[in-house]
Amino acid sequence: MPAAMMADVPALIWLGTGLVLLVAELLLPGALLMWIGLAALGTGGAMLLGLTGFGLQVACFAVLTAGSVALGLRLRRRLEQRVNTPDSGLVGRTAHALAFQGREGRVRLGDSDWPAQLVAGADPPAPQAPLRVVGVNGVVLVVQPVEG
Repeated sequence: MPAAMMADVPALIWLGTGLVLLVAELLLPGALLMWIGLAALGTGGAMLLGLTGFGLQVACFAVLTAGSVALGLRLRRRLEQRVNTPDSGLVGRTAHALAFQGREGRVRLGDSDWPAQLVAGADPPAPQAPLRVVGVNGVVLVVQPVEG
């Protein structure tokens, strides 16, 4: 795009910068560039809707950046709290035994195989025996035989 056209439509600078930051987010580790890129896209959108003046653009970008980063941190905390907890949806589900040696083995839960550990005092189950997930220890499911 010619530089003269970019000068005529300054919103394109913000929109282009936002897109570059979003592409960079795909190539680089982390999750900060996405939120800044979204703020730049929002600023470009605000300019297309009539926002004028460099000071207002910078203020809009600063507010959108702060808001998007805060949203990203809030979402990250919410996701971190749900990993490997009873609320993650694994506890209470029924798995099927694949193979056990003592208390250690593997189970099938849904369409995935998981490492598993039997609760203390439980006998090793036969293959395909139903087991109830009673806990999660890292990526190891803590299971017990299903009663009845």
